[in-house]
Amino acid sequence: MHLPFSAKVARLALAGTCAVAFPVLAADPPKGNIEAAKAKVSMCIGCHGIPGYRASFPEVYSVPKIAGQNDKYIQVALRAYATGERTHPTMDAISKSLSDQDIADLAAYYANLK
Repeated sequence: MHLPFSAKVARLALAGTCAVAFPVLAADPPKGNIEAAKAKVSMCIGCHGIPGYRASFPEVYSVPKIAGQNDKYIQVALRAYATGERTHPTMDAISKSLSDQDIADLAAYYANLK
């Protein structure tokens, strides 16, 4: 079968995209490690570890309780701060410093607390 040049280019482009994309899609997301998170929670407990804590920067607001929160929710929230989808000066800075493994570890740790 003889294909036109544009069809050959399209097939090559599709094959190249698949070769690059499928290994990334196939990679398992990091699994949270509660023990590893214990060395990382110091950045969280100053606000989220105080029952009823109210922060005053940039305005007064109640800090949400994250102990016992759903693992996936915490991961989504941290990534949303890192990308700018959600914003708060403190959370923006902290989330941008976290790796995917850090996020998985912290989410597992806080989801396990009651």
